[in-house]
Amino acid sequence: MGQKLIYIADDEVNILRIISGFLEKEGYAVRTFTDGKALVEAFRQQAADLLVIDIMMPGLDGYAVCTTIRQISSVPIIIVSAKDTEPDRIVGLTLGSDDYLTKPFSPLELVARVKSLFRRIEMDQAPRDLQRPLRVGDIVIDPNTKQVTCRGQDLQFTALEFAVLKYMAANRRRAVSREELLDKVWGFASSVETRATDDTVKRIRKKLRAARARVEVETVWGFGFRITEGDS
Repeated sequence: MGQKLIYIADDEVNILRIISGFLEKEGYAVRTFTDGKALVEAFRQQAADLLVIDIMMPGLDGYAVCTTIRQISSVPIIIVSAKDTEPDRIVGLTLGSDDYLTKPFSPLELVARVKSLFRRIEMDQAPRDLQRPLRVGDIVIDPNTKQVTCRGQDLQFTALEFAVLKYMAANRRRAVSREELLDKVWGFASSVETRATDDTVKRIRKKLRAARARVEVETVWGFGFRITEGDS
């Protein structure tokens, strides 16, 4: 499959050196940048397989980089930042990052998360028999095309929104906890802010209601969520 290329952007040179060293030991090719603009320009010339981005950088900050990259690519993005408040994490995940690590963090943990993201991608891309679409109410969740449709209309779900809805639909006979969603969808239940699930579910609800779908994602207070078929 060839060597994976990872871009890292952080204005702290020492952190760049540490992260790149650990990733290179794992066999990854690494390019480092001290500001967001340089990373974006490099990405337009040669797309990387994964990005590790700090939030607080001169010029384009990590949020702006994430927004810009998401307009042209679905490349996995890990945000690393000293900003560890709940709103910061939610914003990062909402803008399209796949994971969020707060400083200081273990380089070994970052390596584990990088490997986890690559494994998920390889599983999605691996040849397999066509999977049967899930049907709930008047929506169809197609694992083969990664689309959610309502009466034939594509609801334009992001990859994360699709994964969350698909998991709830596959387990629709029971309530699913926030921790379970984080574990099965994000892959790191203990270290990702559980409010990220609430934000993702909020966006799913908005799209379902805009399409007048006969499907609801109910909140099970103090626990998680349950998908149900609503009235027509």
